[in-house]
Amino acid sequence: MSQSLKKVIKKGLLYLLLFTIALITIGPFLWLLSTALKSGGENIFQYPPKLIPESPTLVNFLKVREAVAIERYFLNSTFVALATISLNIVVSALAAYPLARMKFKFKNIIFYGILGTMMVPFQILMISIYVFSVRTGITDSYAGLILPVAVNAFGIFLLRQAFLKIPVDIEEAAIIDGCNSFQIWWRILLPLIKPSIATLAIFTFMMSWSRFMWPLIVISNPEYYTLPIGISYLSGLFSSNWRLIAAGSLISIIPIIIIFLFLQRYFIKGAMAGAVKG
Repeated sequence: MSQSLKKVIKKGLLYLLLFTIALITIGPFLWLLSTALKSGGENIFQYPPKLIPESPTLVNFLKVREAVAIERYFLNSTFVALATISLNIVVSALAAYPLARMKFKFKNIIFYGILGTMMVPFQILMISIYVFSVRTGITDSYAGLILPVAVNAFGIFLLRQAFLKIPVDIEEAAIIDGCNSFQIWWRILLPLIKPSIATLAIFTFMMSWSRFMWPLIVISNPEYYTLPIGISYLSGLFSSNWRLIAAGSLISIIPIIIIFLFLQRYFIKGAMAGAVKG
């Protein structure tokens, strides 16, 4: 067997493996799409499963709009996600800058302390955060949805690692030109870590958009329901219309896909910039 034929076979097997993994990964999404497009007369639990609907219909998406205030929930989720992204990026960048570029006492201890919070599950902190929210009067409000969960240690870690990648010479040149610390952070360093900021924005958006537990606890007024909470009401106590649930779930997934498609070119760069550096 020639060397070129071996390469072709190896490449073919690699593509086959990648295609199989991609098919397994996208399988649940295809099932969700198939269920959402099936009419009421089709059995969605038949065996063997049938992915292609006999008579595809969009009526399930219209019924979702009639069953719950989907537009209101969508707008709530959008506002909460954008506000959370903005707060997380600004606060994480402000915290990461001194941890990466400045020298002060106990800097490493503070940094490792922040990293240590990543090992604490949110469920452990949930009760104390809820008590704090009640005492400060931010329950049943956008502030209650955003402020307690806006910033996390991952964002500080990611941006700190990105700042460490920037040569010190750039900062020294800015100081010679008369820039202060804030100007260096805002005008010089932040534009240089756009890939990491985009990566943080993607992760923050996905976490905020799909967050279910905290909004369920802190919000009781339907006016502030986010999309996951609103869609959960499509499931009844004794029966569930899985076609409507699938349609509602698809509506909630679409923004995540769009955001990722727009920012994917920054994603790999940002993830690599977050590699651990001593």
